Amino acid sequence: MIAKIICYALNGLEGIPVEVEADVNKGVPSYDMVGLPDTAVKESKERVRSALKNSGLLFPMNRITINFAPADLKKEGAAFDLAIAISLLKASEQLLGADVKDIVFLGELALTGDIRPINGLLPILISAKSHGFSKFIIPAENAEEARYLGEAEVYPAASLSEVVRHLVGMQPIPPIEMKEFVPGRHRRASADLKYVKGQPIARRALEIAVAGGHNMLMSGPPGTGKTMLARCLPTVMPDLTFEEALEITKIHSVAGVLGEEGIVSERPFRTPHHTATTVSMCGGGNKIVHPGEISLAHGGVLFLDELPEYKRSTLEALRQPLEDGCITVSRAGGTFTYPARFMLCASMNPCPCGNYGSTDRTCTCTPAEIRRYRRKISGPLLDRIDLQVEVDNITYDDLTSEDSSEDSASVQKRVNAARRIQRARFEGSSIHTNAEMGEKEIQEFCTLTREGDKILRDAFERMKLSARARARIIKVARTIADLDASEEIQPKHVFEAVSYRLFDKG
Repeated sequence: MIAKIICYALNGLEGIPVEVEADVNKGVPSYDMVGLPDTAVKESKERVRSALKNSGLLFPMNRITINFAPADLKKEGAAFDLAIAISLLKASEQLLGADVKDIVFLGELALTGDIRPINGLLPILISAKSHGFSKFIIPAENAEEARYLGEAEVYPAASLSEVVRHLVGMQPIPPIEMKEFVPGRHRRASADLKYVKGQPIARRALEIAVAGGHNMLMSGPPGTGKTMLARCLPTVMPDLTFEEALEITKIHSVAGVLGEEGIVSERPFRTPHHTATTVSMCGGGNKIVHPGEISLAHGGVLFLDELPEYKRSTLEALRQPLEDGCITVSRAGGTFTYPARFMLCASMNPCPCGNYGSTDRTCTCTPAEIRRYRRKISGPLLDRIDLQVEVDNITYDDLTSEDSSEDSASVQKRVNAARRIQRARFEGSSIHTNAEMGEKEIQEFCTLTREGDKILRDAFERMKLSARARARIIKVARTIADLDASEEIQPKHVFEAVSYRLFDKG
């Protein structure tokens, strides 16, 4: 007898339907698998055999052939175990009367018959739902991840025997109750702008960067608060929308780093160490291509502390994602495209000793050492960083002053107001923030006054700016105008935007 069960394979962030066909016939007992299964899928033979026996079910001692269709698609991972087991039970007539049509089965089996969780469940469910499927049996430990799917019947099962009893009607599994998404509040006890003393220029630049989604670089001596400012970024980032949360959750689910909540409710803040490899940053792997740090930072912040200490090749790999908002990873296992629309925040010292340009410390580096240190960061990469800010030492009086700084909640209100203006401006398009504007949008939404254009022309000629740098200055000026709730980009907005090009000033 032949039985057909629906399962799903994962290709990047997209689920692909796979039909698991089981043929159980008389003959010399054998167990063959066809349809490009990888080692993990082939090893399911023993997992399924033991799971059936330890669940009080019969493993058919016949000639067994399992086919995975489409046959030209590589099948990877252990998520097919449950579908294989159900197809064998159906083909050996142990599930008579059970309706398994149009049900998607997902899960890895333990030898005891327990169902273990799998990675990438949410993107699979979303893809299957878009293909018309509405009934799913999934591992119980993945239940939280499926609570935000909406308009679907999702049954969480802890064991194979539970699934069998559900299918034959002996003990139905209650479907998962769906939840309404509530964004997180980005609050950390020790990270708040009210604890940052002094640094008004850096605080202002941080607000502008978040409001428009711009990349930011802070340069200054050690201990001036660069890292502390960066760690306050999550507290002023705008709340996630449900669509953004789903997209981020899909990436984290595939990477296997999804938390117990089942959905990402706060914008990511990723801080890879400077020893991170290019593969860990961009994504990759021997067989399964996993998302890298820049994709895990999608929708949030990628913070690179001590930027010159990262490998040159790793930093150069950021150039294309910063421009395109996505990254295409090609490996032996295939070619995958992952979203990578993040805000880059970086910090660095101005020289090896850290004191170059300081108002109260003496630099001990030679000009050659300073040039060599700064050359670790290429001009094209710096060109893609919108705001470049100098952070200098603060005085003891600044640290002990009782004057309270503005807290993150107040800054976040202005950021949310600026983001609302941008959502209305780009409604109906794929653009979300000013930083994502192309030349078409710049011409449509960023008209400069005659005086503003003169300021930009003088800066372009005096600072030897590139065409990309000019466009980024205009986009920053647009964000500054949005923070002022100004429809027109005024000369003062252009002047302030130009002032944040630290490394273009020589």
